[in-house]
Order: sequence, then C-alpha cells, then structure tokens
Amino acid sequence: MEPRPETAQTLDRGLQVLLHLGAPGHVRGMTITELAGELGVGRAVVYRLVATLEARDFVTRGSDGRVRLGLGVTRLQLAVRPMLVEAARPVLRELADQVGATAHLTVAEGEQALALAVVEPSWTDFHISYRVGSRHPLTLGAAGRAILEARRGTGAPVVTSGELQQGAHGLAAPVPGVPGLEASVGVVSTTALDDAVSNAVLAAAGAIGRAVTNG
Repeated sequence: MEPRPETAQTLDRGLQVLLHLGAPGHVRGMTITELAGELGVGRAVVYRLVATLEARDFVTRGSDGRVRLGLGVTRLQLAVRPMLVEAARPVLRELADQVGATAHLTVAEGEQALALAVVEPSWTDFHISYRVGSRHPLTLGAAGRAILEARRGTGAPVVTSGELQQGAHGLAAPVPGVPGLEASVGVVSTTALDDAVSNAVLAAAGAIGRAVTNG
C-alpha cells in the first residue's frame, strides 16, 4: 500500500518493515528477500531500511541473516503500557464481577507471559490471588498459550487446569485487532469454567482491543 501524498514514503516503508516483523507468523524473523517481497521493493531498498532501523536498535540481524524486532521496539512498548492498563482496567473489573473470578491482562515479553493488570472480584468469599508482575513461560497457563495461539493465527480461547497452580482453572483469549500487541485477557478460578465464561472473556478481549485502537 502506497503512502498518501502528504506522508514520507521512506518512513512509511520503515514502519511497514516493523509491522511485518511484528506479525504473528514472523516470530522467527524474516530475510531481506522476504521483506522485499512483502514491501514490493528491491533488496537494496530493504538493506537501507534495515540498516537504519538497526542503528536505532529497532531491529537486529542474526547470524542466520534473518531480521527480527530489537530492543528499541520493547522500549516503545514499555512507554505505552500505562495507556494499555488504563484502557483494560474497567473492562477487567466488569469481567471479574460478572464471572466471579480474578481477571487479568497479560502481555508477551520475549517468550514469557507478564501479568500487566489484575482485578479480583468484589463479591466472592474466595478467589485466587494473582500478582501484577507475575511471569511464566508462554507455554504454560491459559494466558500465555492464548498468545501463542494468536501467533498461529487463531483467536480461540484456551482452557487450562492446574498448569501454574494446583486446583486453579484458567481461561484466556488473545486481544484482537491491535497490530504489534501480543496480549491476552483471561480469568483464573477455583472452579471449572464454562461456555458462559468463555463468551465473557472473548467479549472482554474484544472490548480492550477496541479501546486501545480507538484511544
């Protein structure tokens, strides 16, 4: 897609490089040839774009020649996290009270899942405590596995039982519609979670995605 006349074409192409590298199917990175094909430009143009982005730590080039997102992108993600939490908190509050379980927003940080926001239900006698800042591998727990499902191109909820804590049941779905954001919304409960909870989690994930996109 060509930029509008009032935009800068080189900047637009650089941003397209970052968007392609951040897409779920490109976790392993992309070659210069693959990027050139996606952008519809020559390899020499992509080399210049990558060199500029690499100088600012927005991308890295591995020994295998593949280009991956760099730490500069992570710093930008850290800067927008307060906005993400602000958008998510009222949705999580409604979700937690609706289903009577602890609700959370989790983001991917490398190959780990990081709990960015947690809201406990206000009316239950017992519920599972979940600490903001908790980390675990993406391969364990519903929150991380939902992010992995999004990387594979699916948006279905993930249900787990006892993977992170004995007796705990988790259900999570990826946040849709926000390019570059790898996040999930989920609940953790002392009891098994049914289809009604699944629908509520999907609705909450969609609501957060819309809130972030619409500012």
